[in-house]
Amino acid sequence: MEKPDRKAIEELFARGTVVEAYPSLDALKEALMSGRRLKVYIGLDPTSTALHIGHAKNLMFLEELRALGHEAIVLFGDFTAMIGDPDKAATRRQLTADEVKKNMADWMRQIAPIVSFDDKRNPAAVMYNSAWLSKMSFTDVVGLASHFTVQQFIERDLFQKRLKEGNPIHLHEFMYPLMQGYDSVAMDVDAELCGTDQIFNALAGRTLMRRLKDKEKFVIALNLLANPKTGELMSKSNGTGVFVDQEPKGLFGALMALPDPMIEPLFLNCTRIPLSEKEPLMALGPRQAKARVAFDIVKRFHGEAAAAEAEAAFEKTFAKGGVPDDVAEVRSEGGLAADALVKAGIVESKTEWRRLVKDGAVRTDSDEKIEDPNLSVKAATVLKIGKRRFVRILP
Repeated sequence: MEKPDRKAIEELFARGTVVEAYPSLDALKEALMSGRRLKVYIGLDPTSTALHIGHAKNLMFLEELRALGHEAIVLFGDFTAMIGDPDKAATRRQLTADEVKKNMADWMRQIAPIVSFDDKRNPAAVMYNSAWLSKMSFTDVVGLASHFTVQQFIERDLFQKRLKEGNPIHLHEFMYPLMQGYDSVAMDVDAELCGTDQIFNALAGRTLMRRLKDKEKFVIALNLLANPKTGELMSKSNGTGVFVDQEPKGLFGALMALPDPMIEPLFLNCTRIPLSEKEPLMALGPRQAKARVAFDIVKRFHGEAAAAEAEAAFEKTFAKGGVPDDVAEVRSEGGLAADALVKAGIVESKTEWRRLVKDGAVRTDSDEKIEDPNLSVKAATVLKIGKRRFVRILP
């Protein structure tokens, strides 16, 4: 491994993405500065079809370590996804093998722009934990379980929450930390990247590495992307957040629709705009600062040309009150706008349409508010529904 880039390492930590490390932040920095090549992995349980930018920032961090010369592994939890990591509120639904396989294909397509799997000198690797977990015997599982106590698992905050609320804890949920922990042993890693919500599972791996391999594993805990004002997290479980499987214009628009307090977390965690530019960027004001951040993120996934086109489209449509070039078209066939919109799936139901009209959320392209839910279309009409949906209704 080449001499470590100390400046790049310091900048990486200065962005604040790493919030905790085990055994300590100092020990981790010392290892990275030493020139020792670490085998680092991040585990992804593909429990949904889409990757949001909270996941993406963690993969960007892994890519930074790979670029510094470390061995990087993206581990798909194809086996653990069928079990489900315990949740605070309830037991997760267990996925089928076919569902997991489809989700993995979707995720690989989405992460390809931000992780270098085809670098000639040091490509990132992809692994699947079914390769070892599916082959374990019951004797093996009992052996892993013998390294932990029931008290250790019961003390986990999400289990405590369920106990207090009287919600059940299923026995198979105790198996999840064992399985994630054994991933480290099977791959013989030096470090694991995880969100702060995964520290318990990652530390289980640290315990097993010490017991079974007589080796210290670093746990690098990364922050969760959240609105600093409200604390709301980006979460695939909650269906919130900006998902990266969108085309460039949609992704740019979704980023611009985020609350202003998200600008700084996005700048720090999801871009690699130099930290020295942070204050000048924030001084531009919320709209311009957010646009600069959105441009950098879209560029990362779709390239500079697509990012420029997305920004121009947003400017034309939303900042200057224009209509998108690719506006959806539906035909009313001389009937009511509500019928055409429901049939095309633009709005879910006539009840939703009436609510939108009542709330003043439907306007023409000339900004005239629609007040009659029984709007009849006799000529081509462009409607703006809410802040970002446009539709052209043809008679």
